[in-house]
Amino acid sequence: MPGGASIFIIAIVALIIFGPKKLPEFGRAAGQTLREFKNATNGMMNEHEEKDKKELEKKEQ
Repeated sequence: MPGGASIFIIAIVALIIFGPKKLPEFGRAAGQTLREFKNATNGMMNEHEEKDKKELEKKEQ
């Protein structure tokens, strides 16, 4: 895990390279990507749990 100084240096370099107008757009895009990934992961977990429940119900009968 990078320390506080490393994160600060990365932020300064990103600000210099992309400028202050582009950074919010990158942050927004990163947030949307993480949200979509989380939703997809949750969907896959729910499908897996439902499949396990159905198999358990079949075994109980």
